[in-house]
Amino acid sequence: MVAEVVAYFSESVEEFVRRRHGELRARGLTNDQIFPGIAGELTARRVAAPELSLRQLRRIVYG
Repeated sequence: MVAEVVAYFSESVEEFVRRRHGELRARGLTNDQIFPGIAGELTARRVAAPELSLRQLRRIVYG
């Protein structure tokens, strides 16, 4: 279990954003709901990510 927690928090910002976007899309949420939620989650990470705009988050997911 400890290894899973460490692996979770060792994800890069890009990996985290892509993974969470996929998880939330699978739950049926829209991008208008997803990206603000992800932005909020980034502040709770062990090492807080730099503040990213919604546009930056979209670019991580869609290129």
